[in-house]
Amino acid sequence: MATHLLPSFPSSIALPMRASNDSNRNCVRVNSNGDDHPVLQLLDDYRRLDTRTIHRVHCHMLRLGLLHHPFSASRLLVGASLSPSPDLAYARRLFDSIPFPNLFSWNTLIRAHAAGPDPRLALLLFARLLSDGPDDPDKFTFPFAIKAAAALSALREGAALHGMVVKSPLFSSDIFILNTLVHFYAACGDSGLALRVFDNIPSRDVVSWNSMINAFVLGDRWDDALRLFEEMQRENVMPNDVTMVSVASICGKKCDLELGRRIHAYIQQNDDIEASSILDNALLDMYVKCGSLEDAELLFHSMNTKDSISWTTMLVGYCKLGHFHAARHLFDQMPDRDIASWNALISCYEQSGRSKEALDLFHDLQQADVKPDEVTLVAALSACSQLGALELGCWIHAYIKKNSFTLNFHLTTSLIDMYSKCGDLEKALDVFESTKNRDVFVWSAMIAGFAMHGEGKEALDLFEQMQEAKVKLSPICSVLVATQACCIVDILGRAGLLEEAKECIRNMPMPPSASVWGALLGACAIHRNVELGEHACKHLLKLEPRNHGAHVILSNLYARSGNWNAVARLRKSMKDSSLKKEAGCSSIEVQGVVHEFLVGDISHPLKEKIYSQLGEIASRLKAAGYVPDKKLVLQDIEEDAKERALSLHSEKLAIAFGLISTSSPAPIRITKNLRVCDDCHLVAKLVSGIYNRDIILRDRFRFHHFTGGLCSCMDYW
Repeated sequence: MATHLLPSFPSSIALPMRASNDSNRNCVRVNSNGDDHPVLQLLDDYRRLDTRTIHRVHCHMLRLGLLHHPFSASRLLVGASLSPSPDLAYARRLFDSIPFPNLFSWNTLIRAHAAGPDPRLALLLFARLLSDGPDDPDKFTFPFAIKAAAALSALREGAALHGMVVKSPLFSSDIFILNTLVHFYAACGDSGLALRVFDNIPSRDVVSWNSMINAFVLGDRWDDALRLFEEMQRENVMPNDVTMVSVASICGKKCDLELGRRIHAYIQQNDDIEASSILDNALLDMYVKCGSLEDAELLFHSMNTKDSISWTTMLVGYCKLGHFHAARHLFDQMPDRDIASWNALISCYEQSGRSKEALDLFHDLQQADVKPDEVTLVAALSACSQLGALELGCWIHAYIKKNSFTLNFHLTTSLIDMYSKCGDLEKALDVFESTKNRDVFVWSAMIAGFAMHGEGKEALDLFEQMQEAKVKLSPICSVLVATQACCIVDILGRAGLLEEAKECIRNMPMPPSASVWGALLGACAIHRNVELGEHACKHLLKLEPRNHGAHVILSNLYARSGNWNAVARLRKSMKDSSLKKEAGCSSIEVQGVVHEFLVGDISHPLKEKIYSQLGEIASRLKAAGYVPDKKLVLQDIEEDAKERALSLHSEKLAIAFGLISTSSPAPIRITKNLRVCDDCHLVAKLVSGIYNRDIILRDRFRFHHFTGGLCSCMDYW
């Protein structure tokens, strides 16, 4: 067994030295074992002990020589190891000081470390017990060691423990040990082996059934778990609250509301199933996942005890179904808001595209003096990415450094993504290059960063480096391959070789993705090829029927060709299918605050100055020879109205605000949720030259770096 475990053993838990006869002569003679000394009464309930009390008792026992009595020493070890706030390093030093620790002491220390932050030490202790302990492991030792192997998903070590159990006539049919083995194999992701152990348990109790049902749940074998639940009842084994928690979770995973309601009714009808907040929370989570807010609200309001999990689950339910006002109201009502509840609302805002609200809540969190954790920071960085909030993103990066957060894969990927999408490719590369250990997502984030900035060669070079580094590839790599195919179509489209691009799609070794058809459609819109554009749009909408952007590009194509009847038909088709064009929105960050603009927006406090600046821009543009491209207005209206509609696009408002709110040499950074139109693109180029200001504009598809009257996209996007 010891050969399967880590060979080294920390000196802090080295085998204790045997006490000499001289030291035994100096012990205070209390009685035969010293276990009834009054000072030991302070250790009667280890669940209520604090560190100070344990240290006081330890001092008294040292003075009285009680640590030389195995039973007395083991009682102190229990307090140090299993109290509400255990100090396992202290417990190991205490263990070292016991001259002849009994098996109970060994079991206590193994148990504490199996549930502690480093279960590996529990397995090391077990190995030392085998080689140097006073007794062989008993029926309590094995479950603690197996639990440690489960926490580590250490299949080899756990299998070795299983082998020792099988070879022993004392333990091979011990139900407690066998139940722990079922849990172990489940934790290692092998429900098949868990089932083999379960089938060989001679007399299964409710814990056996619960362990196996949970093993199926962990292995996503939900129907098998439900069949086992039915078999359990046929075997006349009464389910308990633990059983029902697993079954309720299955209903939530399957989104089976009808079954979930039946399970809830079954629980209410069986008084033998003990009510608990854990079970109520499982049912609440089930209703939320099944999308029934009505059932969730009824249960939530009927619960006698609501903990932070109850409130947070209900909060997530409101957010997932788009009831953000109700979610915020519930959040404000919460008696105690822990970091999990803050994270739930911030993440829901961010994942629902409400990035500004996510960052507003992040600011509220700071004002409430709540410390963000990794989940908070990842969500906030993602919101910064969506809004182009570089200043706040930089602040979060500095906060991560200042507070010594471990820069794991999640944070690293989020930082690279934030810097890339906020237009600072150099800082994204700094984060990437300073990271020694990189998973496929870190590599992919940096490759995507190069790609979105139009640095195709650098992206491909980095992809080759990733392959040379033998990074384990994942399904995301198929996306990269599809992206390269899309790039080929895009390059042919740029050159106006539309038939060649169509032929390239026809000869692809894989079914063309939506992005491939989108690239062809965009090329057709640029080169005004209506027939091929309709062909590309048809295939794109087969893959993404709700893609309003495809309708908009095709409308642009019809409008540029003067085919207003086709524009009207397309608009009617969108209306009949309840497909609405997403409202254009441009955001700009100034001094850590994100300002958003819609077309014709008059809600900003500085609207007078913004529109005054817009008027000045219009005058200087006209003097430079600018003529609005009125064909881009997809409505058959008066020419003056078309020109005014163009002048009020959200990008132009954001540019005007940037000019009055920032000064050179700082670039004006704007994020647009849709593709930037031709007229706004032209205006941004001219403004960058007239005002000598760099403008970095990220639209839905790529970055545009405007400098000195030119754009990095070379007028093709």
